[in-house]
Amino acid sequence: MTQYHYQDQSAQPAQPPPAYQQQGPQQLAGQFAQRFQMLAATIEQVIRGKREAVELALICLFAEGHLLVEDVPGTGKTTLARSIAAAVDAEWRRVQFTPDLLPSDITGVSIFNQAHQKFEFHEGPVFANIVLADEINRASPKTQSALLEVMEERRVTVDAEPHPVPRPFLVVATQNPVDMDGTYPLPEAQLDRFLMKISVGYPGHAAEVEVLKGVPTGLQLDRLQAVARASDVAGMIDFATRVHVADPVYDYIVALCGATRTSPHLRLGASPRGSLALLRAARVKAAAAGRHYVVPEDVKALAVPVIAHRLILTPEAELRDVTAAAVLGEILAGTPVPQAA
Repeated sequence: MTQYHYQDQSAQPAQPPPAYQQQGPQQLAGQFAQRFQMLAATIEQVIRGKREAVELALICLFAEGHLLVEDVPGTGKTTLARSIAAAVDAEWRRVQFTPDLLPSDITGVSIFNQAHQKFEFHEGPVFANIVLADEINRASPKTQSALLEVMEERRVTVDAEPHPVPRPFLVVATQNPVDMDGTYPLPEAQLDRFLMKISVGYPGHAAEVEVLKGVPTGLQLDRLQAVARASDVAGMIDFATRVHVADPVYDYIVALCGATRTSPHLRLGASPRGSLALLRAARVKAAAAGRHYVVPEDVKALAVPVIAHRLILTPEAELRDVTAAAVLGEILAGTPVPQAA
């Protein structure tokens, strides 16, 4: 593939970590790719034959986004989230969403301390590096909305006082298809806060055979060795924000998202938050490939998982069984791709 050679005009942090001051961007990209692949291989010890889903989940982590995994029960949605938490030596918590779950059960609550004669905030399970929101669409819309602020601003406001969550912070939400009993559709505002929506899917024949063979003696989640610390992840996130993006690639991202807003098949296109999400994800994908610059192929590869769930079809398109992914595929095919200089 032809390399893109640009002058690096990307914004630099005010005080970059010492490692970034001592090494060149290409060397750092190589180190990023090595650790990324190590994490993916570790998670694959549990999630067999789903390398693409594993890599997309890790891209969410390093892009400081959130992941929505939708699939039928029993395909490994929860196991994927727990495997990420096990591979990264960071604090993680699980919330089982049920119809009677309250917003304060997620964010926390202020309790009056009689000994000190004042209210004290007791943190909820959302105060962790990795939060597993299991079967998120089984809770009421009121409870689902408790995640809106923390997913976007990485803080929880209780009694007018903000409480920041730790970094890195990743919400991995699983949901069953909305046509199953006891589920509530996620509101558009919350869907837009997920960087990606993916499906794990059924394993292939060989992978399922390996799963069956490994049941009695196979590697279990509680024995999975962590291969990265929270500080390592934070450093990789910092590097990903420094991956260079040339002006033609910026234009390409905006053109793709802009085309969704004028498509006759869609009544709601991608918001500017979608453009930013695609940019962040493309930077991580470039670094995971050992590059310190983004190419258009990075954007194309991530367009469907990052953008499709943000689109709302027209009633006519729904009647014709048109999918958002299919509409996005047409837009990708019809949007000119910038060429390397």
